[in-house]
Amino acid sequence: MSKSLKKLVEESREKNQPEVDMSDRGISNMLDVNGLSVPPNIAELKNLEVLNFFNNQIEELPTQISSLQKLKHLNLGMNRLNTLPRGFGSLPALEVLDLTYNNLNENSLPGNFFYLTTLRALYLSDNDFEILRPDIGKLTKLQILSLRDNDLISLPKEIGELTQLKELHIQGNRLTVLPPELGKVADEWSEFWL
Repeated sequence: MSKSLKKLVEESREKNQPEVDMSDRGISNMLDVNGLSVPPNIAELKNLEVLNFFNNQIEELPTQISSLQKLKHLNLGMNRLNTLPRGFGSLPALEVLDLTYNNLNENSLPGNFFYLTTLRALYLSDNDFEILRPDIGKLTKLQILSLRDNDLISLPKEIGELTQLKELHIQGNRLTVLPPELGKVADEWSEFWL
């Protein structure tokens, strides 16, 4: 790990900062982040609310990331993730999750992913999703759902259960028909991109 990254992590821990920005640092593996001791000591950053790993080369996340109980914003966009770790859905405060520009698909999400019921914004654009699991309907606090530029061939009817949804981005997919249940929530949307 570079000295500047190690210093950043050590300073963040010492100052008990709620935000750590590690974007554009060329991290290729979470194990490279020795200052976080990942795994297993990422849980030491108990007050962390914002974690930004945008635009690195991360291929895998440690299961310990689910120990960040105060984490509200997690940006993992523009990495090389193929899967999310077991237990990922046990982040009780997570409101914004950006997984844009990765290599994720419907099989990449752990079984408890849809327990992230505090999510307000979920960005899954530019991945490899062909379907969206019906469990999406459990994320009832979602206001923004971005699914553009995947390989979606259909949307589940449970998307109609997202009654707080304000923005739905689904352009750049292989959709030929939309579920009629979308009509229930479409009147409330401020943006709908097809």
